[in-house]
Amino acid sequence: MSSAREQILGRIRAASRGNDAEARTRLAAHTPGPVPRRGQTEGAARIQAFIAEATRAEATVACVGTQGDVPGAVVDYLKGRNLALRVSAQGALKDIPWSKQPLLDVDFSPIKDGDGVGLSRALGAVAETGTLVLCSGGATPTRTNLLPDTHIVVLDAADIEGAYEDVWARLREGAGGGPLPRTVNWITGPSRTADIEQTLLLGAHGPRRLHIVVVGADA
Repeated sequence: MSSAREQILGRIRAASRGNDAEARTRLAAHTPGPVPRRGQTEGAARIQAFIAEATRAEATVACVGTQGDVPGAVVDYLKGRNLALRVSAQGALKDIPWSKQPLLDVDFSPIKDGDGVGLSRALGAVAETGTLVLCSGGATPTRTNLLPDTHIVVLDAADIEGAYEDVWARLREGAGGGPLPRTVNWITGPSRTADIEQTLLLGAHGPRRLHIVVVGADA
């Protein structure tokens, strides 16, 4: 290590000495920030707020009553856009009765570049911005959220929170004091950019289409 670097790091250590306990206390407290009024909704109003914000972000939304209705909703969406009835699904979705739609080909092997439709399960969502929250794990690989041109996400209505702070609290509670998931994806609408001449382009860094199936919010 160069002497100049040693001097710089030495000054940083000296300046921060004694503040370590205070920093650890603040990190452990998880004090939430101010929550906007639109993030303070409850019940049916919260679900409708999420749907409105997700739609405003160019996502499409279908509401179904139970998990048993999910296969039909997926087929309706694919047929409506003239897409092949084949999806690459996360393992976390194996409990859904896909056999109700025998023409739908559901592949639970790892998604590959070129697979057109990816199907994911969300940990939760944020009503104030219409944002989905998806965590990495053995049954929820992140690549399913990023590689396909069309991304379909299954979300339980009961998992929609009002604000970002509420989702982080759930994540910490679920971790039980252990490590958080390696990756937490916050997805608001399809991938997009307007870097070139301020022209909006969908699908720049991920899926061009985002469709959300909300379970338990039959509407």
